Amino acid sequence: MNPLAGFTVVDLSVGIAGAYCTKILADGGANVIRVEPPQGDPLRRWSASGADIPPDSDGALFSFLSCSKKSVVADPDGVRALLAGADAVLWSQGSPLHPYEIRAAHPHLTVTSITPFGLAGPWRDKPATEFTLQAWSGGIIGLGRGAPDRAPVHIGGQVGEWLAGAYAAAGTLIGRGRLVDLSMLEVNVLCLTYYPVTFFEVNGRPFRSVRSLFIPGVSTAKDGLVALGCATAQQLMDLCAMVGHPEWVDTDAPIAIFEVTTKHAAQIYGWIAEHTVAEICELATAFRIPNGPVGNGSVIPGFEQFADTFRPHPRDGFRQPRPAYRLTPDVLREPVGIEPYAAEPDSDFPRTPPDPRLPLSGMRVLDMTAFWAGPSCTHVLAMLGAEVIHLESTTRPDGTRMIAGVPMTEDRWWEKSGIFAGLNTNKKSVTINFQTERGQQLVRELIAQCNVVVENYTPRVLDQVGLGYDAVRAIRPDAIMVRMPGFGLAGPWRDNTALAYVIEDVSGLTWLTGHPDQNPVEPYTLGDPNAGLHALNGLLLALEHRRRTGEGMLVEASMAEAAINIAAEQVIEHSAYGARLDRAGNRGPVSAPQNLYRTAEPDESGGDDSWVAIAVSTDEQWSALCQAIDRPDWIAQMPDAAARRTRHDLIDKQLSLWCARRTSAEIVDLLWEAGVPVAPVLQPHRQTELEQLRARGFFETVEHPVVGSARYSTLPFRLGDEMHRRHAPLLGEHNTEVLSGLGLTADQIAALAEEGVIGDRPAW
Repeated sequence: MNPLAGFTVVDLSVGIAGAYCTKILADGGANVIRVEPPQGDPLRRWSASGADIPPDSDGALFSFLSCSKKSVVADPDGVRALLAGADAVLWSQGSPLHPYEIRAAHPHLTVTSITPFGLAGPWRDKPATEFTLQAWSGGIIGLGRGAPDRAPVHIGGQVGEWLAGAYAAAGTLIGRGRLVDLSMLEVNVLCLTYYPVTFFEVNGRPFRSVRSLFIPGVSTAKDGLVALGCATAQQLMDLCAMVGHPEWVDTDAPIAIFEVTTKHAAQIYGWIAEHTVAEICELATAFRIPNGPVGNGSVIPGFEQFADTFRPHPRDGFRQPRPAYRLTPDVLREPVGIEPYAAEPDSDFPRTPPDPRLPLSGMRVLDMTAFWAGPSCTHVLAMLGAEVIHLESTTRPDGTRMIAGVPMTEDRWWEKSGIFAGLNTNKKSVTINFQTERGQQLVRELIAQCNVVVENYTPRVLDQVGLGYDAVRAIRPDAIMVRMPGFGLAGPWRDNTALAYVIEDVSGLTWLTGHPDQNPVEPYTLGDPNAGLHALNGLLLALEHRRRTGEGMLVEASMAEAAINIAAEQVIEHSAYGARLDRAGNRGPVSAPQNLYRTAEPDESGGDDSWVAIAVSTDEQWSALCQAIDRPDWIAQMPDAAARRTRHDLIDKQLSLWCARRTSAEIVDLLWEAGVPVAPVLQPHRQTELEQLRARGFFETVEHPVVGSARYSTLPFRLGDEMHRRHAPLLGEHNTEVLSGLGLTADQIAALAEEGVIGDRPAW
């Protein structure tokens, strides 16, 4: 039986976010009823490449997102009748009824709302687009994205819509019987920036203060584009050795990766240009340097690792990706095309009133993850009530403890990372060196006490010490194990080093980001949280399966397949229409005009890197913009989006001159009041200045015993009052508590510390 069989969802939403949310639910077996207007869902006529869609056909993206759903046209009374027999409803702006009305009339329903800013707060009715939300969130600047001599670049591919859909699916499954009020702005904050507020307040500076390209990053090889990453000192030394210059690194001095790669950039790029993509990837893999070919919609299905990732659409035949996670046993629904709705019996899914406790109370999780992807999944569990035991070791602490730039000469430097602090509140820390025989025994005893295990090592790590899923199942048959490899548990890239930017490179996310006359630019802040979010959805389906059957499950949630799913439109468009989607700088397929424009005020450093984002997605917004900038003649000259695209260069030139004489605040005040989507390109650490985030309580203040007080981001929806109930754990802080729970005495715990199996400080 599918995990969500009998769970009925009425989809009243408009756009990709809602459609992707209900696709995730439909893949899990939910009965999704798509309510369309008489003229049909606008996505039926959508093609990002502008392909001609015959009147009797559907756009390929619509067909992909609509698999296994049922369609109906209904007036408000008909919608009310559908809701009476449903378990959940999905709503977005422009949909019939209203979430508050639906909740009042149908208190049994889970009501999930997807809006740009949330249902409440001073910005709730303000206009926005994917593009302006990225600007408001700080996501366009991100980790300093783009070369400083050009405008920064947004992340292409409408990624905010896809991420919001994945969050909405998780919120729907977790928030049973509640109002799940999701803000797309907050989704962007969490997925396109790297805990910038907490880092700034803990570490006293922005994560990155200037924009620059990562080196090597995406580079031109002899026969195409290849991506090489360099995130650690060891990777830098290996990169220098690989290109024949180990002497570039002075191992007797502090190693500054950016300084070394910048100084020798020309020689590095010269070496890359002399080799093929295959040669570089083979050599980099041998050196354990993160690497990959740069994918786009025309080539991704041909990558050997993804041989079984794509399958034909059941009705239309184009290639589409399988779901972002693989469940064992395989209980996901086999997709079928969208069908007309026919009345069915009311839902037989169990309906229980919301528990006053946090929704995941009672779950105990062994969190064997590190860095961002894995911890972002388990952090949601911890914020919503689960007991999460974060497993580290003194020989290998969580890597985010080391990226704060705090000198090792400082007392307890490993406790001073704003990134670690932001990712791990409410968790407990246990340090066990499971490379030792005694450590492995302790981990097995912990597994016996946990009903969920989450890990994101490369597959060989746990396999080598005998802690794979078969071992977990032998210890605890009902355990759910979530494994989050970079590329999968099998395949030729199985053991490749996979950091977020390489995942972005191979999946197509990088391809759509950047200026069209230059190599694409890695988003760098997307691959990890997206992987954690999809792993969370896979886990929630596994929990539903266990509730029904008592069985445990393996959830294989690879980072690459999660990224391929939110970049699915590229492969779909190429397969269906032969069209390759390409990057377009800060323009996009939805709005025209859409771009960044330099403003009059200096940036925070006194330079000229201050920008504003403007995006017009309707004719009404275009008319408002023309009136606001005193160009009413443009309304008749360019009356529709097609005409505006044809003359985009002219519009950009005039808007650039207009914005250059004004500050971003002046531009936003004027245009937003007129109804035009607009936003300053915010520096990420200034997110706390946004009154909408303050009104929704998105940031909470937490006191930490080493770094003091700072503000921490929460979730893009609220399911409880206070989400951060305790600071991120100190290294090994809960060794005694957790190991005592295994039956160890104080003397035995002290002996483990003496032997180096456990500890409370790095072992070097």
